Amino acid sequence: MQVVDLMTTELIKVSPDTRIQDAARLMVRHRVRGLPVVDASGCVCGIITEADFLRLEVIRTESDDPSPVETVGEVMSGGVVTISPETTIYDAARIMVVQDVKRLPVVDEEDRLLGIIARLDIVAVFTRPDEVIEDEIKEDLVRRVLFVDPDDITVTVSSGVVTFSGEIGTRNEARLLEELCRRLDGVMRVENELSWRLDDTKT
Repeated sequence: MQVVDLMTTELIKVSPDTRIQDAARLMVRHRVRGLPVVDASGCVCGIITEADFLRLEVIRTESDDPSPVETVGEVMSGGVVTISPETTIYDAARIMVVQDVKRLPVVDEEDRLLGIIARLDIVAVFTRPDEVIEDEIKEDLVRRVLFVDPDDITVTVSSGVVTFSGEIGTRNEARLLEELCRRLDGVMRVENELSWRLDDTKT
């Protein structure tokens, strides 16, 4: 499964020139904990979160002569980690852990914002039982799409990681099975250990 399958595309976003008060109102109204910040061309240039507002409040409280902060651009977090729509859910989860972030903007090749994916989106995927995923692969993909007897190959699912092994008819069938499996809800990663009787990719 890829990020594009889960990301939120109906986005609430702000610009660096948005007033701090307006950004705060948007977060409260839409019950979100962070807002992507985009420039005039739609490219991600930062993110503003609850933590930024808390930091701002601490600065205002502890400073004897705090400089006025009026816009999002003055308080937002820059250097935002972004990902592409083709990033796997597994890789997105790993990036969140390594970078210690709760959400990731999804951008195109020119860094234009396409969507956002949050930890909660990924957590929801993990709630799908392995045995349900395995049954869907065997019955819907192997039997009904490839017209292969599920007993002819081995399919195992552990914590959302799918492993195929055994021998299948053609190399293209092995590729198709892997690609379709990656799109299923709950699949984190696919380990394709299949061999094939005919390499039909050669011309």
